[in-house]
Amino acid sequence: MMAQNPSPMEEHIRPHGRVDDSGFDGKKIPLPGIFDKDPLLLMRNDFSQDSVNLLIHFHGEESVVAHAMAENEGWAAVAVNLGNGSSAYGEPLKAPERFDSLLQAARQHLQQPIRKLYLSGFSAGYGAIRSILKTSNYAIIDGVMLLDGLHASYIPAQTPISRGGRINHEDLSAFQKLAEDATSGTKAFVFTHSSIFPGTFVSTTESADFLLAATGTPRRPVLKEGPLGMQQLGESTQGKLKILAFAGNTAPDHIDHLHGLFHFIRLLEHRK
Repeated sequence: MMAQNPSPMEEHIRPHGRVDDSGFDGKKIPLPGIFDKDPLLLMRNDFSQDSVNLLIHFHGEESVVAHAMAENEGWAAVAVNLGNGSSAYGEPLKAPERFDSLLQAARQHLQQPIRKLYLSGFSAGYGAIRSILKTSNYAIIDGVMLLDGLHASYIPAQTPISRGGRINHEDLSAFQKLAEDATSGTKAFVFTHSSIFPGTFVSTTESADFLLAATGTPRRPVLKEGPLGMQQLGESTQGKLKILAFAGNTAPDHIDHLHGLFHFIRLLEHRK
């Protein structure tokens, strides 16, 4: 994926709230021997349920994932950080055995059986999820959450739609299948996107439009406050597919989506 054109914009209207792990009371357990950098299993100390939802999150500060666990009872998470760019996440997960090892390592430390298994990715983290969805492990995934991260190439390369280019559908095929299954209720799929336009590759807004068109789900405009002062502009739902559009085309607007993890995770189970 080509580097995006940097935005010249600065924005000081929205608050861009940030979270940390200061409220997390639990364990942080490294899972060695799987990737070059060890993933971190995050478990609360106060589990009171006989099973747990497991979220495997790709890309983003571990403290943000820990905050999401602190704010949501009944969850555990694995935070995976492999570098920059979607290929840094996609290549290691092409072999299903790598994901199998990650899941097995998490199971060994969890005190409860896994009730539902979810994947989430911020920004470039979608690369790992795309690779996983293309393997036999698709069947065991209950749902996926993408936080301002789903891109594709243009055909011809670096040629936006406004200049006659088109989206490389193959780059989005795994997510199209997921979206179709979500509309029928067999999977959950939550996708949030900003208004950032990279220019050299397909934006998250264009990816959302592609999925909505493929599933026959109309855009529904709204205007309301999101987590940490985000400004929501759209909400499109069908079955267990939920695509949320937010204002903002600057770097802080992009990071907002990661820090909203604690809120967006609730949508996987259709909770507010």
